[in-house]
Amino acid sequence: MPALKWSLISNQDGRGCIYQGGRGDTLMLSVFRNPDKDRAKELYATFVKTLGERMPLNAVAGIGDEGQGGTSAAGAERQEASVLALSGDYILQISVYPIGRRADDALLGPLAQVARVAIGNVTKTSERFGDCEWLSASDADGFLDNSTLQVQRTGAGSCMMFDREANTMAVAVITTSRDTAVDMMQRAGPCQHVAIPELGREAFGEHSCTKGNGNAVNIFVWKNGRQASILFAPVKPHPESGSVEHLKAVAARVQGKL
Repeated sequence: MPALKWSLISNQDGRGCIYQGGRGDTLMLSVFRNPDKDRAKELYATFVKTLGERMPLNAVAGIGDEGQGGTSAAGAERQEASVLALSGDYILQISVYPIGRRADDALLGPLAQVARVAIGNVTKTSERFGDCEWLSASDADGFLDNSTLQVQRTGAGSCMMFDREANTMAVAVITTSRDTAVDMMQRAGPCQHVAIPELGREAFGEHSCTKGNGNAVNIFVWKNGRQASILFAPVKPHPESGSVEHLKAVAARVQGKL
């Protein structure tokens, strides 16, 4: 990306990376591995549809089997430039979120170059996706479409479930102190916070966020020096949007495994 120093801030063990730019910009790269090419095509079509609801898309040549790219509208609250690509049974999405300026078409050229490099390396990942150690298919009840459910281990301490519509439930576990967990609970942010004392003094939920996915619900629990984030992120408004009640049962099961 042009004229900026980027620092790696999160390596997600074969699922992707997050970089922070010198001006505060964020670059996110995500890799989705699928059981076969047909499933990859189906999921890619869903991703294109979802991304197309945020921005107009155009074909991007020379990236895998098929690629699409676009930028958000000038008046969008969160500026974004994204490239989505399909290659065999892999899907790659790479996005830049600039701070204080427009995500215009000038970003798409460099972003497409990064995507070409990344799509050429997806098969070199050492990550082997397996069963999720934190979630089971029964946790999707009431949240995801069980008939199209996919459950994947996505890295060290993380896994996710998603359905055909790309509604997602994810768990990420990190090692952290109790003080850090409490500080997170007390921080100000764009989401409404609610304490969950039945899961411990460090447990809290976030919902009804004014930035990002406003339909998402996230619960944080802490135990034995580790914190787990249990996220439900529907593509569209959902009966569980803006509530932590149903997700608490899933969080309790995750906490029991910490």
